[in-house]
Amino acid sequence: MHYQSKIHTILKSAYELATHQNVLDIVEKAIGPNILLHNTTYIIKEPQTPAFVSWHQDLTYWGFSHDDQISVWLALSNADEISGAMYMISESHLEGKKEHKTIEDENNVLFQKQCVKELDESKKILCPLKPGEASFHHGWTIHSSMPNNSNDRRIGFNIQYIATHVKQMKNNTDTAICVRGIDKYNNFGIDIPAVSDELNPTTTAKQKELQEKYKSIASSRN
Repeated sequence: MHYQSKIHTILKSAYELATHQNVLDIVEKAIGPNILLHNTTYIIKEPQTPAFVSWHQDLTYWGFSHDDQISVWLALSNADEISGAMYMISESHLEGKKEHKTIEDENNVLFQKQCVKELDESKKILCPLKPGEASFHHGWTIHSSMPNNSNDRRIGFNIQYIATHVKQMKNNTDTAICVRGIDKYNNFGIDIPAVSDELNPTTTAKQKELQEKYKSIASSRN
C-alpha cells in the first residue's frame, strides 16, 4: 500500500483512523467544522534505503482554489532523526507559496521532484514521533525528510483534509468525502469508504482508478 492514494476506499482501518473523533476535533480547529477527507496514503521507508523527500510545500501542485487544508502524519513505527522523521521550517506556513525548482534525483519520492528554491535551513525543526503520535501541518509549511538509516521500517499514515468550500481547479472529476459537518458546495465527486478490509476486485479496481487520477493531478503543473 506504499504511496497508494485513497486507501480509505479499500481498507476499513484506514477510514477509521482518518475519521477518528480526536483527529477531527483538531482538524476542525484549523479549517472549520465542515471537513472533507481528500486523501489517505501509507508512507513507508524501508531500512537502510536512500529514499528521501526534498524541501517542499504540500499545496504546490494540488490544484486547490483555497488553502483551507491540513495534513496529518500518524506514526505507525518509530520516526526519529535516524529513521528519517520529518523536518519542518518554523512558521513557513505564514509566508504563502514559495517558488520551487526541479531536482533530478531518482531517490526523491515526490512526483514532481520539486524542491523549494530558497529557504533558511537554520529554522528547521525535527519532528520525531513515537508509534501512535501524530503531527499536523498546513499545506504551506515547508518540510522534508531524510533517508531511513535505521534497521527497521519507518511507517507513517498520511491524511489530507480540506474545507468543503475548496474546489479542484485542475479538473472537475476529483473526489472526496465529507467526514464532519455539512457539504453544501458539492465541489467533489463522492468517495465510497471501505466497510470492511476485504480487498474485492471491484473496490480495488476503483481505488487504482482514483490513484491514477490523483497522480495525474499532482504531476500536472497546470
